[in-house]
Amino acid sequence: MSNVSTYRLGLMFMLGLAAPLLAAPLDEALKPLPAVPTLDPARVELGRQLFNEPRLSVNGTLSCASCHRLASGGADDKPFSLGFDGKPVEINTPSVFNASLNFKQFWNGRVDTLEAQVEQVVISPVEMGSDWKTVVQNLSAMPAYQTAFSQAYPDGVTAANVQNALATYERTLLTPNSRFDQYLLGNTEILTTQEKYGYQRFKDYGCIACHQGVNIGGNMFQKFGVMGDYFKARGNPVESDLGRYLLTQDEEDRHVFKVPSLRNVAVTAPYFHDASARTLEEAVDVMFKYQLGRNPSQEDKDLIIQFLKTLTGEWAGKPL
Repeated sequence: MSNVSTYRLGLMFMLGLAAPLLAAPLDEALKPLPAVPTLDPARVELGRQLFNEPRLSVNGTLSCASCHRLASGGADDKPFSLGFDGKPVEINTPSVFNASLNFKQFWNGRVDTLEAQVEQVVISPVEMGSDWKTVVQNLSAMPAYQTAFSQAYPDGVTAANVQNALATYERTLLTPNSRFDQYLLGNTEILTTQEKYGYQRFKDYGCIACHQGVNIGGNMFQKFGVMGDYFKARGNPVESDLGRYLLTQDEEDRHVFKVPSLRNVAVTAPYFHDASARTLEEAVDVMFKYQLGRNPSQEDKDLIIQFLKTLTGEWAGKPL
């Protein structure tokens, strides 16, 4: 079945599921975040150090934290992050928060695991530009890392262990306790009436057909431009616009991307793989036009945006 057919079936299905506005959330399509998993503390701490370690890049200038800014949504505030050579990369940096809940990694979903994502970023010629032999040599030369790795892994510093430590740390980067999560857990008074109406509009218009599940996205692929040619309207096509087609060479996958999570969406501008929407309002407009083919009232759009702002969670005990 094509992506378009899947989308339309999902839209028809979800439009029939609108729950009463003020009812307690008993069987919602969206789910609250799970608890932060209990993982090996030595590996988590080592991963935290590596996340902030510029020696992962070829010239010692770039760490994971350089582009995934945990204090401001886990993404980059630039449309395109700068690689080790100071030049912008080709695609907008997604948030690292809650990435462990996505079914695939990267916009085009080219890997299944966080470990594989780490492996590719380090050797990417436009991101960190290094190689794993050099990374292992650099880390092995530092006594502090020798000790930390030996405590966390029987075989010490290896490429696989670097990747696993980073992925283990990233699995702890969940952002619980958003107001919407509190609502889903039974505190129906935590949202204003306007925000509840926004959630209802989000369901009624069919946004929830793609932005679903525990991560409110991140669990399916979808074509960008289901109801109109987004790329023709935007102009200036680039290779990264091809999405999964770059991997499969299947015409059905042209302009198909992983549906992004909407968690913390209010604090992760700019939006889309091409960073073309500078504000949440612009992003909502694009979604209505090119994904839903709908022309909602300004009031409905405003209500949905109010709802989206309830999806901002907490990290390290503080709101993002």
